[in-house]
Amino acid sequence: MSKSTNNLYLRFPVVRRIEHLIMLLSFTTLGLTGLPQKYTESSIGAFVLGLLGGIENLRFIHHTAAIVMMFGTAYHILVMGYSVFVLRDQMSMLPSIQDAKDGLQALLYNLGLAKTYPQMGRYTFEEKMEYWAFLWGAAVMGATGFLMWNPITATQYLPGQFVPAAKAAHGGEAVLAVLAIIVWHMYGVHIKRFNKAMWTGTQTEAEMLHEHPLELADMKAGLADKRPDAATLRKRKMIYYPVAAIVTLGMLAGIFGFINGEKTALTTIAPLTETQIYSPQTPQP
Repeated sequence: MSKSTNNLYLRFPVVRRIEHLIMLLSFTTLGLTGLPQKYTESSIGAFVLGLLGGIENLRFIHHTAAIVMMFGTAYHILVMGYSVFVLRDQMSMLPSIQDAKDGLQALLYNLGLAKTYPQMGRYTFEEKMEYWAFLWGAAVMGATGFLMWNPITATQYLPGQFVPAAKAAHGGEAVLAVLAIIVWHMYGVHIKRFNKAMWTGTQTEAEMLHEHPLELADMKAGLADKRPDAATLRKRKMIYYPVAAIVTLGMLAGIFGFINGEKTALTTIAPLTETQIYSPQTPQP
């Protein structure tokens, strides 16, 4: 974190912003191709279905976006591991009792019952809630998606009722996730106050003072830029890189198994026509 001559403070480097953009695009694509499959009888669902050339194309795009999100999630895990183990960054996204206190004070402030808004650090309680809600949603969607993508494999170990249950949970969680982004994230980040940090990477001192005053204080005190010395970094990397390589191979194997476990339910069989159903058999001699 550093201060520039334009009085800007760096919050997110380029790689983190690219990661955010990839997840944004994959999530949006999943929503636009998933909800029409849930609401096939709606006019909007039928329109999207026709626009993309039918259910097979819709599913292909949906599955491709899901694969992109899987890789994005795997990358995020590796980056977080490097940040915590090698750089010893604070795990500032972990929820704490202080977040509950901040949430209560923010509620009282919005109701006019508190004089000041809570002073927060690197991430606000709202940002933490969104982050963990996204992780929870990704876990649910991944588990239920696997059951629907690989129903035969799944029912070798689980009762058959799990597949339709997964379909119901997958669709319900999708609606919840899309509504959370449209109502909560859009309002809090783009309407209430337009937070450009995930696009520019920086915030002004006034924005930092309003949203992250405790982090701003750490930056000014020089506490936010502390990094281990070169020798310590080298030792930690020697430990982390082999472990990360094994974890990466495990995640890649999991993703490969997810998408190539079986071909069942990936092709929609065209329904029989009336002629095919009622056509009499040819008399045999």
